[in-house]
Amino acid sequence: MSDYSHLRERYLRDGLPIRLGGIAANLARITSFSDDELHCDLVESLLDESKFFIEWTAAEADIDTAAELVELQVQLARWQHGLDRLWMSVAERRAMAKQARAWSERVLEMSGLLA
Repeated sequence: MSDYSHLRERYLRDGLPIRLGGIAANLARITSFSDDELHCDLVESLLDESKFFIEWTAAEADIDTAAELVELQVQLARWQHGLDRLWMSVAERRAMAKQARAWSERVLEMSGLLA
């Protein structure tokens, strides 16, 4: 999707907890899709979308949450930048999936949706 304006408009209708839940869900999808070498394009799309979600969310979050989201956004950019190389290694894909799962759990915790 090259035009994110419609997605942004829709995404911003939700409150902060739901938006954080959306980021957590994307990270969980990255974890799941990393099991199959044929899903590289899907993962790349989720990485891109998640970076946008963070950009649109961090500005409205408290400073500590925003700082963690920016840290996550940097990690997503690192993965995306080296995705072609990373994807060729099963071990590196598994490591990325493990980190994505940990981030998913952390962001879901930050959302307060589990409380």
